[in-house]
Amino acid sequence: MNFYTDNKDLQFQLQHPLMRKIVELKENNFADDGKYDYAPANTDDALDSYDRVLEVIGDICANVIAPNAEDVDHEGPQVIDGRVKYAAGTQQNHEALTQAGVYGLSLPREYGGLNFSMVPYVIAAELVSRADAGFANIWGLQDCAETIHEFATQEIKDRFLPRINKGDTCSMDLTEPDAGSDLQAVMLKATWDEPDGVWRLNGVKRFITNGDAQIKLVLARSEEGSTDGRGLSCFVYDKNDGGVTVRRIENKLGIKGSPTCELLFNNAPALLVGDRKLGLIKYVMSLMNGARLGTGAQSIGLSEAAFREALKYAHERVQFGKAIVDFPAVYEMLGVIKARLQASRALLYETARFVDVYKAYNLLTEERKLTPEERAEQKEFQKQADLFTPLVKLFASEYANQNAYDALQIHGGSGFMKDYPVERLYRDARILTIYEGTSQLQVVAAIRGVSTGAYLNKIRIYEKEPVKAEHEHLRKILIAMTDQYEQTVQSVLAKADKEYTDFHARRLVEMAGHIIMGYLLLLDSQNSDDFIRSAAIYITRSQAWNTERHAFIAAFEIDHLSAYSVMKDTREA
Repeated sequence: MNFYTDNKDLQFQLQHPLMRKIVELKENNFADDGKYDYAPANTDDALDSYDRVLEVIGDICANVIAPNAEDVDHEGPQVIDGRVKYAAGTQQNHEALTQAGVYGLSLPREYGGLNFSMVPYVIAAELVSRADAGFANIWGLQDCAETIHEFATQEIKDRFLPRINKGDTCSMDLTEPDAGSDLQAVMLKATWDEPDGVWRLNGVKRFITNGDAQIKLVLARSEEGSTDGRGLSCFVYDKNDGGVTVRRIENKLGIKGSPTCELLFNNAPALLVGDRKLGLIKYVMSLMNGARLGTGAQSIGLSEAAFREALKYAHERVQFGKAIVDFPAVYEMLGVIKARLQASRALLYETARFVDVYKAYNLLTEERKLTPEERAEQKEFQKQADLFTPLVKLFASEYANQNAYDALQIHGGSGFMKDYPVERLYRDARILTIYEGTSQLQVVAAIRGVSTGAYLNKIRIYEKEPVKAEHEHLRKILIAMTDQYEQTVQSVLAKADKEYTDFHARRLVEMAGHIIMGYLLLLDSQNSDDFIRSAAIYITRSQAWNTERHAFIAAFEIDHLSAYSVMKDTREA
C-alpha cells in the first residue's frame, strides 16, 4: 500500500500548468545542477524528483505511520524528569522519515534540504496527516525552519538549518496561560545578557505543540514596560543550551501522540531572529500563515482518511440483505463527504501555488533585482495568498470535522467503539478548528476580502475561464450565486455599521468560499473527469447553502435592530 500512489488527486496537483513556472523560479535557472548530485537539471527532472520523493513518503505513511497510529493514541508521550519521551510508535515514525532524508523538503540544498516548492511539501503534509493527524504536528513543525531561513542571520541559519534534515524537531512557543489567541498579551520576558552575548528568556508557555523540541521559535517581550505587540520579538532557542523544563503534558481529547506541553523558561539563552519589536507583527504572522496552510493539509489528510474508512465500512456492512453503501441515505453522505474533501483540497493547492510563486520571487531578490513585471507578479501572488490562507484554514478544518462526524455516523454504533479508526479520527478532528487561529479568527482575517471586493474580483476572474459545453449549466449556477453574493454583501455594507458587518461576517465569508471552491472544482474538471461528480454535488449544495445565508440576512434586515437586540440578549443568559 502507498498513500501517494493510491490517490490520483494528489498526483493531479503536480500536473497543474503553473507548476512548471513554480519549479523554474524555485530552481533559479537550475543553478544547483552540477553543484549537488541530487539537484535537477531541468523542469521535468525536478517534477520527477517531487514524484519519487512523495512516493517514498507515501510508502512510509501507509506502512509505518498508519499502522502505529492506534498504539500511539493509546500510549501517548510521557514527561520524565522534565523531558518528553515519545510513544514508541512516534519515535519509530520519526526515525523512518529521518532515515529516508525527507525532513527539510523545502530548505535549500546548502542546508541539506531538497529545495522543493510548497506544493509537494503540502502534499507530504497531507500524506502524513492521513496516516496520523497527531504525528503530523511533529512533522509539520519543520515550518519553523522556513521562518529561520527567511528572516534570521546567516550565522543562525548555518547553525540551525542543517540539523533539520538530520532529525532535529521544532516547536513554535507562542501561547501562554493568559495569552491564547491574543498574542499581544504575551509576557514571557526576554532580557539582554551583555557578558554572554545572548538573550535570557524567563516565564511560562502553555499549549506548546511538541514542546520539548530541539529547536524552538519563541515569542517574548523584549521591550521593558511595553504591553502590546510592539514590545514583542522573536527568538530561536537550542535545547542543547538548557534552561527550559517541561512541567507537564496536557491530557487531550485527540491528537494524543503529539505532546502539548507547559514549559518553564529559566534564564534560557536565545538568539534574536530579525529585528526587535517585529516578533508578532512580522515574523510570527509569517510563521502563522505557514502553520495555517499546514493545518489545512492536516485537515484534508484527516478528511481523506475519514472518507476511506466510511467508504470501506459502507461496502462491508450488510443490512436488510444488502451493503449499506446501496442505500440512498448512505451514498448521499459519502458523496457529500468526498465533495467537501475535494473542494477544500482544490482550495489548499490553489493557495499553495500562490505562496510558491511569491516566495520564489522573494528568494530571487537575494540574487538579483526583479524586473518591474516580476515585482508586480510577486505582489499580486502574495496578495492572493494572503486572501486565500484564512479561507483554507476555515473551510478545511470545518469540513474535516463534518466529514469525521459523517464517517462515524455511517459506521453506526460500531463507530462509537474503539474497534474502528474512525473513533480516533473524530477526536483528532476537533482541534483543527481551534489551533493556529480559531475559525472565528479566520473569519476576522477573511472579512476584509469581502468588504474590499477582493473575493468578488477573484471570482469574476474564475468566471471567465472556459468550460466544456456539458459543464456550462454548473457555471451558470455559480454566476447566479455570485450575483446573489454581491447583492448580499452590498446590503450588509450599506448599513455602515461595523458591528453589524462583523455579526454577518461568517455568513458572507462562507458564501464567498463556497463560490470559489465551486469554481476551482469546476475548472479542475476541465482537465480530469475525476472531479466532475464532486463539482456537481458541491455546486448544487453550495447553491442551497448560500441561499440559506442570503435568506437569513434578508429576513434579519426587515427589522434588524429588534432581531439584533434579541441576539445580543443571549449574552445575559
